[in-house]
Amino acid sequence: MKLTKKDIADFNFNPFTKIGKEWMLISACDEKREDKKINTMTASWGGVGVLWGKNVFFCFVRPQRFTKEFIDAQDTVTLSFFDEKYRDALTICGRRSGRDCNKIKDAGLNADVCDGAVFFDEAQLTIVGKKLFAQELDEESFIDPSLVGINYPSKDFHTMYICEITGIYEKA
Repeated sequence: MKLTKKDIADFNFNPFTKIGKEWMLISACDEKREDKKINTMTASWGGVGVLWGKNVFFCFVRPQRFTKEFIDAQDTVTLSFFDEKYRDALTICGRRSGRDCNKIKDAGLNADVCDGAVFFDEAQLTIVGKKLFAQELDEESFIDPSLVGINYPSKDFHTMYICEITGIYEKA
């Protein structure tokens, strides 16, 4: 797989389309494990911007997701974006748990790790980030309480991760 590292100043990215409509994979590798296992999950919530004088992305992961254990164990998180032809693969990665199967293989994807970052051969775009901040959302902080009932009927509030963007890679 040949990747080109992009300069963030030249990066043209519409988060409303790329994240909200096309979806992404949030991935991490637990390098402390002997098998250096990778886990990933499909997401459609998140964003990019500038915070604390740094270029960042933010993403959200529910506590029951296996991927959360991997993100919590490492400093590096990746967001991967795919062509529409991989929609079924993203659906598999969103519906199945890595606790029960090798969902990356089941989705027909090929992943590798470089410097702690997960890269998929099939991804058109990968954003690599270093964790800066993590906080669980809590019910008391919602200004609009209707969002709790709609999104958290089981009170399984997401953890928000804010990551400094350390690299942006596009398939050459």
